[in-house]
Amino acid sequence: MAAKKLNLKDKYRLLTRDLDWEFSYQDRKDAFPFEEFEGIKITDWSKWEDPFRLTMDAYWKYQSEKEKKLYAIFDAFSQNNGQLNVSDPRYVNAIKLFLTAVTPLEYQAYQGYAHAGRQFGGIGARIASQMQSIDELRHVQTQIHAMSHYNKHFDGFQDWSHMHDRVWYLSVPKSFFEDARSAGPFEFLLAISFSFEYVLTNLLFVPFMSGAAHNGDMATVTFGFSAQSDEARHMTLGLEIIKFLLEQHEDNLPIVQKWIDKWFWRGTRLLSIVGMMMDYMLPNKVMSWKEAWEMYFEEAGGALFKDLARYGIRMPKYSEVIEKEKEHVSHQAWWIFYNYGHAAGFHTWIPSDEELDWLSEKYPDTFDKYYRPRWELAKKMEAEGKRFYSSGLPQLCQVCQVPMTFTEMDKDPGQISYREAIHEGERYHMCSDGCHDIFCDEPEKYAQAWLPVNQILQGNCGGPDLEQILSDYYRMNVGADNMDFKGSPDEQRWNQWKGMA
Repeated sequence: MAAKKLNLKDKYRLLTRDLDWEFSYQDRKDAFPFEEFEGIKITDWSKWEDPFRLTMDAYWKYQSEKEKKLYAIFDAFSQNNGQLNVSDPRYVNAIKLFLTAVTPLEYQAYQGYAHAGRQFGGIGARIASQMQSIDELRHVQTQIHAMSHYNKHFDGFQDWSHMHDRVWYLSVPKSFFEDARSAGPFEFLLAISFSFEYVLTNLLFVPFMSGAAHNGDMATVTFGFSAQSDEARHMTLGLEIIKFLLEQHEDNLPIVQKWIDKWFWRGTRLLSIVGMMMDYMLPNKVMSWKEAWEMYFEEAGGALFKDLARYGIRMPKYSEVIEKEKEHVSHQAWWIFYNYGHAAGFHTWIPSDEELDWLSEKYPDTFDKYYRPRWELAKKMEAEGKRFYSSGLPQLCQVCQVPMTFTEMDKDPGQISYREAIHEGERYHMCSDGCHDIFCDEPEKYAQAWLPVNQILQGNCGGPDLEQILSDYYRMNVGADNMDFKGSPDEQRWNQWKGMA
């Protein structure tokens, strides 16, 4: 008989672990068919530790308190016309990018954890996945509510879910999560909970939320802070899964290391959009992408992998290449969007003289040599009425789906990086050694990638002209969502509001 008053540990066990059951007339392997096919060996699920020991009754209590405070701030932000307090209307384009690129990933995470959690034979992993699944759904909802205010005043927020499924550059984040969700449950957890949530998530949330604070966007700051306590649990789950797998069986080590190599590389390719947001899209800048990478990966991540070395884990493959890419990737990513701004769902612009000087200061070894001359030429051409747009369609990487404009960091940063592989008589193109390795490890998977440029050329995205594709297939508000910020409806309305204030 249970004691009348249980301590926290016993209460947690009663409300989580003791809900599991033994299989009497069915084989346990039939109940969890995905648990073994990746080659992972689990010897004792009871070794799974839950540092937070959070029960569902406590979970709902904590979350409800956060919701009350969160929506009170949203209401105050709306009633006080908070959109007029942002530093510069150009900033709103960073929120457009977040809503179309990142918020749908939260929903994919909700679906992914709900599915993956069902596949684990251990009750501890199932409970942890269930709670994170609910967290991710909450994040979707709070982000949509926070940014819905801007939808009343600015273009580019409409049909964000539809755009995520179809717009060419949004295939980069979409393919990242579809890759993880189509993997096995252990790889999914390592991809999202460890490689992304634990190793790389600070490079996503801290710049966005700090950037929002520095630019007067208190609605975004608030949902970021509200999510941070959830993220603390998610990062703990990420660290727990990696240590649990490595302690269960020595045969798990090479599988886990391969997954770390893969998802570190895929994650850094995805974060190139965060780099360009930090360096180019924030009017009031927090720090450079280079500084963020050094702080959150080289220092914090380096310490993590030193700790994991006792299990036999080494630094992710090609981390030395990323160390060189930190000088270049944000500039190359923004240059892509400047060239294809007429086909993007947010505005682009040439950095001001003050912003160019800031970039020169932050990137003293590379910016003036490789990138400032480009912007000076672009500024000269625009002044002459010859603003340049790329009229062709870019080659996309078969794996990360980023347009292939990144360069050879090890050899010549001025030379486009290009790799290829042949699978079943077909030639496939990759942007880097990292993506090439990933493709060659699972060519049957990546040969099926839905590449927007290829689909456009095959006539599967509407048409025949670009304007029809943008308006009918992407559902962009042509002339308002795309092109340069200067002269856009967003700028005109902003100037009108400020004139009336």
